[in-house]
Amino acid sequence: MNKAAVAKIITTLIMLFFSIVMIVPFLWMISTSFKTPAEVFRYPIQWIPDHFNWSHHIKVWSGQSSFVPYYLNSLKVAVLSTIGAVSLSALAAYGFARIEFKGRNTMFLVYLSMMMVPPQVLFVPKFIMFDWAGIYNTHWALILPGMFTIFGVFMMRQFFLSVPHEISEAAFIDGAGHFRIFSRIILPMAKPSLATLAIIDFSWHWNDYENALVFLIDQDLFTVPLGLQNFILENNVDYNGMMAAATAGIIPMILVFLLGQKYIIEGVASSAVKG
Repeated sequence: MNKAAVAKIITTLIMLFFSIVMIVPFLWMISTSFKTPAEVFRYPIQWIPDHFNWSHHIKVWSGQSSFVPYYLNSLKVAVLSTIGAVSLSALAAYGFARIEFKGRNTMFLVYLSMMMVPPQVLFVPKFIMFDWAGIYNTHWALILPGMFTIFGVFMMRQFFLSVPHEISEAAFIDGAGHFRIFSRIILPMAKPSLATLAIIDFSWHWNDYENALVFLIDQDLFTVPLGLQNFILENNVDYNGMMAAATAGIIPMILVFLLGQKYIIEGVASSAVKG
């Protein structure tokens, strides 16, 4: 066995070890959600309960703090934000990648430098602006800012740069304009990158806790992260219920990743072709 094969095996084992380390807490969370309170702190850990107790999951979905409205609110915010973010990012990225204008690269660098600004610094200006616009304590305070993502523009620009310019030039010769080239030629080629951005952006908005905490007050507007925190505060000794609530909150992320993992790999690979 040569050195390359040995190195590959060692790398695989190391990655396998870290994968197991990362997945163990997740498996413990699911297992605990089906246990009785007496089984939670049993040592050694009992991974499979003697009897699966569904009462904690039923409590999460049909109890006083039902997760149904939290889910609907999170879906509304995440879906609308993702649609806006993908659309605007693709348009902006096409302009930075395919349209020649003076100061384009400088403008893009200035735009990209905004990623270095901590989002917490913008809470006070956002609060003042949202209060003035009348959207404070509404879902629009989360949706509208969520439609603008610097990472999304950067990611889509990297893909558009990898598309040969000869394709656009041939379309220009045939009389097509930028919008037609973007919608009919470039955009269909960018499906893996668009899907990747949509999955990443949806996950971000689904898990966004800070913005929801700052800009939402009424409980009927709470998203899943706030609902989970509210559930924990109301049941601070119900560890089984907490794990059931956490499991309910993470299910959409698992489904989104399982359905889109192929697009994530293709999109990241294609976006890294040209820098």
